[in-house]
Amino acid sequence: METPGQMIVFDMDGVLVDVTESYRETIVQTVKHFSGHSIERAAIQDYKNLGGWNNDWALSQRILADFGIDIPYPTVVDAFQKIFFGPNRNDGLMQREEWIDSTGSLGRLAARFAFSVFTGRLRDEAQMTLDRFAAGLTFQPVVGDDDVSKGKPDPEGLLRIVNANPARRHWYIGDTVDDARSARAAGIPFIGVGHRRDEGHAKTVGLMESEGAVAIIESINELEKVFPA
Repeated sequence: METPGQMIVFDMDGVLVDVTESYRETIVQTVKHFSGHSIERAAIQDYKNLGGWNNDWALSQRILADFGIDIPYPTVVDAFQKIFFGPNRNDGLMQREEWIDSTGSLGRLAARFAFSVFTGRLRDEAQMTLDRFAAGLTFQPVVGDDDVSKGKPDPEGLLRIVNANPARRHWYIGDTVDDARSARAAGIPFIGVGHRRDEGHAKTVGLMESEGAVAIIESINELEKVFPA
């Protein structure tokens, strides 16, 4: 599967970084802040599996609407960001994130593949996390939600990366049906990450397979099995 001109494009949340206690918990706390209701993580995954909910701000607003509470989008965004970053912008739930590569597999793969990122995060937020956990690796370009006019599952972000690197063969790695649909629309092979610990694991994997995933792995720690030396 390897050729000298290949690029692996990574989604970030749930692929490079475990966001169970950061973004997912921020959704929980944002919803509770406005509604007093507690939403289970499994219910959040159910929304994700519907597709079209890659934007966690919009998802938080939608969950609130389903509770019968209408909160303006900018108000939801403001509350979400305060919880995520914290009062001093360095003491919020973002600090709970964990880098998933625990085996050094990305460092070894970087000797054979170029890396880039297409994420639903804002680009600067994604870069903050890469700088924190992966300063020794190069991800170029990093395309965030603020770089595109249409977010996932639209392929705009992936096509931007492909068009900037036309001589390379590209692969996209993600953990949601929106990631899979974005890759399919862009004509890029998709590798799914299916976390067995997650509620709804089998459904998520089935959705990614139905969208044409060429492989499903438990985490990027298994990525070298897909791209053997």
